[in-house]
Amino acid sequence: MQSASKKSKTSLLARLTHSSLTKRSFNNGSDLLVWPVIVAHKLFAMTWYSNPSARDWRCDAPSDAVATFHQSLANYSYTPIIELPTIAAELGVARVFLKDESARLNLAAFKVLGASWAVAQALTSGTEPTSLSQVAEAIDRENPPTLIAATDGNHGRAVAHMAKQLGLACNIVIPRGVSDQAIANVRNEDAIVEVLDATYDEAVDRAKEITEQSTNGIHIQDMSWEGYVDIPQWIIDGYTTLCTEVDEQLRDIDAYPAELVAVPVGVGSFLHSVVAHYRSRTDSSPSVLSVEPEVADCVLQSLTTGELTSVDTGVTIMSGMNCGTPSSDSWPFHQAGVDAAVSLTDEQTREALKTLHALGVDAGPCGAATLAGVRAALNTDERRQALGIKSESVIVLLSTEGRAANPAT
Repeated sequence: MQSASKKSKTSLLARLTHSSLTKRSFNNGSDLLVWPVIVAHKLFAMTWYSNPSARDWRCDAPSDAVATFHQSLANYSYTPIIELPTIAAELGVARVFLKDESARLNLAAFKVLGASWAVAQALTSGTEPTSLSQVAEAIDRENPPTLIAATDGNHGRAVAHMAKQLGLACNIVIPRGVSDQAIANVRNEDAIVEVLDATYDEAVDRAKEITEQSTNGIHIQDMSWEGYVDIPQWIIDGYTTLCTEVDEQLRDIDAYPAELVAVPVGVGSFLHSVVAHYRSRTDSSPSVLSVEPEVADCVLQSLTTGELTSVDTGVTIMSGMNCGTPSSDSWPFHQAGVDAAVSLTDEQTREALKTLHALGVDAGPCGAATLAGVRAALNTDERRQALGIKSESVIVLLSTEGRAANPAT
């Protein structure tokens, strides 16, 4: 996707000198140069990107302490992985599986995996607690913190749920375009909710203000910016439990490894987690497909231009993915490790919802987006070849929410 006319983009790049770049180094010896954020105003749509070298890139493995903590939580269990043979036949591959997060810890979405670990780490100064009781013991009850976040639905509910579990106050800021059900879900966790007629990025700014005004506020946000990286990284680490479960479940049914994993994307923290998981493994390196709404395709825009890029967002039924700026600390992982990216219309996602619901799968719009994304990604021989997809391939769709989290409107 082009963010401006050729002339204006060239002028902009000419003003960005090498000294404007940030170098990100990895333990494997590789470096990435990261551009400052560019703001894109769309003139025409580019809905596909691919990077043939992504599968060869490697990074460090995430911490394995996360899984131990999650296993200590009440109601923790592996979420189902559902085989979809009719979808496999449609796509011309051997097997298709959907990771169903509609009942994750009774919250109807995967976000609690990241939020729970980030809250636990934040409240224990990053000591990697093994249980929620250890976290509770670390809280200063004479001066208890308030947890604060901006959300387009599921992340805020997860943060509020953790606050409620720990007996803490919570403030959640919600931008426009979020369903009444999703807002009600957050309020039902006893959070103080502020709904703005504003974008997601503006809601994040408001959450920053609330944190600054609070005497003991902790901002639990699933995106990073300059000077704010620890909590977003803990959220990313928390999501790896989902990928670990997928690998073990595929092994149990003799379907490991997958050749393609499709990921719904907002600011890209979950995408970062999936990339870090698979690019740190030695036994498999599947293609990773990023899926976004056309009206909020900040990661696709960034990958296409080669620069961290913000976009003007619109309204979409994929409200949990309606974000205008990629997480800055995740961007190097996107740039190096994402094989392909695709953006979708709401109509494409509605069709995927119809298909999944007819098969008895509980998926919300963000969950169904991965099916829509794979359909779009595999619709030409060139794209299939770029992703390494053959008739014997295994595909995994990460369905991150159920209808209770975000009913389509």
